[in-house]
Amino acid sequence: MDLTTTYLGLTLRNPIVPSASILSEKVENIVRMAEAGAAAVVMHSLFEEQITGEGEAFDHYLSYGEAISPEAQSYFPDLGEFVGPDEYLEHIRRAKEQVDIPIIGSLNGISPGGWVEYARLIEEAGADALELNIYYIPTNPDLTSAELEETYMETVRAVKAQVSIPVAVKLSPFFTSLPNMAKRLADAGADGLVLFNRFYQPDLDIENLEVVPRLRLSTSDELLLPLRWIAILYGRVDADLALTTGVHTHLDVLKGLMAGAKVTMMASALLRFGIGHISKVLEDLQAWMEEHEYESVAQMQGSLSQARVPNPAAFERANYMKTLHAWRPDPTGLLL
Repeated sequence: MDLTTTYLGLTLRNPIVPSASILSEKVENIVRMAEAGAAAVVMHSLFEEQITGEGEAFDHYLSYGEAISPEAQSYFPDLGEFVGPDEYLEHIRRAKEQVDIPIIGSLNGISPGGWVEYARLIEEAGADALELNIYYIPTNPDLTSAELEETYMETVRAVKAQVSIPVAVKLSPFFTSLPNMAKRLADAGADGLVLFNRFYQPDLDIENLEVVPRLRLSTSDELLLPLRWIAILYGRVDADLALTTGVHTHLDVLKGLMAGAKVTMMASALLRFGIGHISKVLEDLQAWMEEHEYESVAQMQGSLSQARVPNPAAFERANYMKTLHAWRPDPTGLLL
């Protein structure tokens, strides 16, 4: 049974990659992931604000929020809670010394600037690839989509100019034309696209009249959004596709591969079930492939993408209309 796949030019022993999370903040956890069968590990993110520290960018966001509400500064964590840039680089070096699987660094930022130099330092620390996590919530009504998208392109080009290792871009689903955005990012130099960044939405505490953070781990139900877009993008963009969000079981992995993903990434499942869950998913994956007479992962990749299914419209409006039309009430009075 051949479980190997390629991602960002790296040959991986299987398609399961732990995504960026607090688990990778400890080298011993990275070692445990490798022992459980992880094919590679994406490190926790180094944030633009950590690199700029008390510089202009961080001061801008703090002062901007303070002008709105005196309590706004409480939304931002103390930078002392994060490891510094130098510690992050040392963390990569230590991880590389102790595991024989690829280590993928993670940079989280949006504005082109001096912080992107850390892409080169991450490479020098031994990272085999880099994931650029562009996390940005536009709130300025005068900022056009074209201007924002160009900022993405400038950031990708700036990072690519710093490194020779492959770079993947982690995207959100909130673009008017995601296929065009994906194509432009590939043209700007992105070697891979990770779908999707999982934005954590704030909640409202109506008793204390506060905006509060709310973290909920993903479920397999959230797989459907990245699954659809990977199936649509497969074969249409010159970049490897990675599926993240909602990967919990071997069935989720199989769906991601058949849609066209080179790898499937998980974090919530490991936080919920433990690092050893990787071994369980791999065992179940191999058993399913043997039962259905698949000889390799490559054999199934993209087999259910839009380009290959008999009814490509199933990924478009036809599916929307059919789903709504097919709904029927449960005779017991409960909603189906």
